[in-house]
Amino acid sequence: MQSISQSGDVPPAASPEEAELLLPEDTYVTNGVHIGTQQKSATMRRFIYRIRHDGLYVLNVRETDRRIRVAAKFLARFPPEKIQAVSQRQYGQKPVRMFATLTGAMSTAVRMVPGSLTNPNLSGYVEPKVLLVTDPATDQQALSEAVSIGIPVVGLCDVNNDTRNVDLVIPANNKGRASLATVYYLLTREMLKEKGQITPEKPFNYSISDFEAPL
Repeated sequence: MQSISQSGDVPPAASPEEAELLLPEDTYVTNGVHIGTQQKSATMRRFIYRIRHDGLYVLNVRETDRRIRVAAKFLARFPPEKIQAVSQRQYGQKPVRMFATLTGAMSTAVRMVPGSLTNPNLSGYVEPKVLLVTDPATDQQALSEAVSIGIPVVGLCDVNNDTRNVDLVIPANNKGRASLATVYYLLTREMLKEKGQITPEKPFNYSISDFEAPL
């Protein structure tokens, strides 16, 4: 299990082959992707880099970056219309809608109606092959239904989240407006790259701000 350092917010320098991140490290830090809560769960401890003087746990942004890559590759294996992205968090709703619009995924950016994934008699019933949750706690209804039907779950998980039912954890601040925009921007971009939909001739003409929820 990774030890918790007491040094600065940014982890030590990586080896040359690990040094190139999807975004500059400063962008991750400026957008607060690394800032956790003052409580930690046992399953998230391995992603913690240090504890700040104010008691907030700090996530390792290099591990966040690595897992965004892994998640994008994983999600790209599925037909986009079989990916269900959800967020009950206010600041996650626009990022989820943008992700769905640009990738072709389904989205639920409001409270999920119980039975949406399990009850074929509901008018809003859907049959995803994979679930992407913004917060396993606030998106608990979708998470529990995904578990019951046996589909994999990718989750943005903050320091205080219980990750037992999340198959692929993306450690990140899942409460901050800029943080959520950053993670969904990268997931969208990297997934489209994996599917060959972003090329030098067809660039990704969106920015993090395009994913950011209004205040």
